[in-house]
Amino acid sequence: MKVGLFIPCYINAVYPQVGVASFKLLKSLGVDVDYPLDQTCCGQPMANAGFEEESVELAKRFDRLFEQYDYIVGPSASCVVFVRDHYGQLLAKEPHRCASEGKIYDICEFIHDVVKPTSLQASFPHKVSIQNSCHGVRLMHLSSPSELNIPYYNKLRDLLSLVKDIEVVEPERPDECCGFGGMFAVEEHAVSGQMGRDKVKRHIDTGAEYIVGADGSCLMHQNGIIAREKLPIKTIHIVEVLAAGL
Repeated sequence: MKVGLFIPCYINAVYPQVGVASFKLLKSLGVDVDYPLDQTCCGQPMANAGFEEESVELAKRFDRLFEQYDYIVGPSASCVVFVRDHYGQLLAKEPHRCASEGKIYDICEFIHDVVKPTSLQASFPHKVSIQNSCHGVRLMHLSSPSELNIPYYNKLRDLLSLVKDIEVVEPERPDECCGFGGMFAVEEHAVSGQMGRDKVKRHIDTGAEYIVGADGSCLMHQNGIIAREKLPIKTIHIVEVLAAGL
């Protein structure tokens, strides 16, 4: 099984340590992982802003770059969902079928559902509060939506339970949006900011030291609020916790 590691552009630019942790984590689990150096943006920002045609060439490039791999794995649910759910439409006029949409996974989804480890080498002696992203809940099914009458599950919590010395909690209204929403945060910044402040407060109310999640964009949004208002909590991507000590 050969895995191509997809590192979204904002993680590469703002949170490079998440990319490094993703590579180390997959290697520690015995995965044959490669990082294609020529990768660029997947095209999500343009498409979400209404410029789908501008994202087609990026989608074609991405599809060619990762076609040799059995799996594509990335540490960002929103970017992974864009490839999985929209590349087929964007590349519908191409002479060959899109190769990426059926084999791309969020890194937590891949580790939980494909690798299925029973233990991890990580130790993280802190109390953390889980941030469930909208893409992770609604489109990737990383956890169960709280408003549906179905048995509870949370793949992030399952993975964190394998980390030594950690205490894991969840905030009130655990799958409520943090307010980021891509262009929503720009076009409706007042509403977005208030949603973010409400979400951070719920995480603080758990007594956690860290907000931990699988979508860096949600963490970035909340971290901006934390930094501006000097709030007593930090953010961390889940792969940094799962790879702690590697």
